[in-house]
Amino acid sequence: MSGMSEVYASVDLGGSKVACALATGDGNVLAERTIPTQSHQGSQAVFARIAALVSELAAEAGCQPAALGMGVPGLVDLEAGVVEFLPNLPTQWRDVPARDMLSSQVGCPVHLLNDVRMATLGELVFGHGSRGACTMVFFALGTGIGGGVVVDGKLRLGPLGAAGELGHQTILPDGPRCGCGNRGCLETLAAGPAITAQGVWLLHSGRAPRLHELVGGDAAAVTPKEMAQAAEAGDEAVREALVRAAEYLGIGVANVVTALHPELVVLGGGVAEMGPLLLDVVRESVRRRVRMFPTEDVRIERSLLGDKAGLLGGIVLAMKGGSIGGRKPR
Repeated sequence: MSGMSEVYASVDLGGSKVACALATGDGNVLAERTIPTQSHQGSQAVFARIAALVSELAAEAGCQPAALGMGVPGLVDLEAGVVEFLPNLPTQWRDVPARDMLSSQVGCPVHLLNDVRMATLGELVFGHGSRGACTMVFFALGTGIGGGVVVDGKLRLGPLGAAGELGHQTILPDGPRCGCGNRGCLETLAAGPAITAQGVWLLHSGRAPRLHELVGGDAAAVTPKEMAQAAEAGDEAVREALVRAAEYLGIGVANVVTALHPELVVLGGGVAEMGPLLLDVVRESVRRRVRMFPTEDVRIERSLLGDKAGLLGGIVLAMKGGSIGGRKPR
């Protein structure tokens, strides 16, 4: 099979929206569209709408996909093609036979993967990783912190497809309780809501005049991006809060660098839009904390693909199918 000339479908299933694309194997997107997830209708209704969307895009592009790659926000049994558990969706989608349900509707093979592992594939093949990273680590910094690990060119999946949960390494032994049940996970300290909560607190306590101006006094409009702008404009307390969160992330990155010595660490997701402040602190942290070997050769970069990483990863997943993690295709 030529791979490059064939067309593949990709679906990135999120809590609020579903993104879908048709593309060739070299990442050239032919058609793409986003629809609301409306997951309260249940998994069958969502799959029916995904299948309709795929056939719409196929009609638009004038070709049928050879295979489909789909990322979901939770645990997947890769061998069985079953969604086991999506913690952030109503009803949590326990034991949904997604592969069989969807492949019969779209008329091509379907491959499932955790959404952040799928974005990791996108980064590896079409992002910074395309400059030749053999071992790479991806941090998705959003509402939670997800991760993905590529070792020697292969996605590290582990026996459950759950390897690479970098947001759930312990950073503070007695830190805040995490949604996963542990305390002091990186996610509790450096994910979007943790950073935003600090900004809102400073806003309410009158210690963030620039932030107050930027959001017009509306606490609901505070995001890490606005906080970075406020810090830039002179809000010292906001800068301190951002630096502390970035330091925690730096510890997490340094731990993973020590364990794996990757050529590349990619920071993606909305929190990465804090920009230079985040990158500088994380790079400095790694330089200061990783003492067992020189780290000049470890590139730490912001994602090139942004929110397209997942969709492009789905194309890679559709193309490579079962062999992405060094498993044999069924």
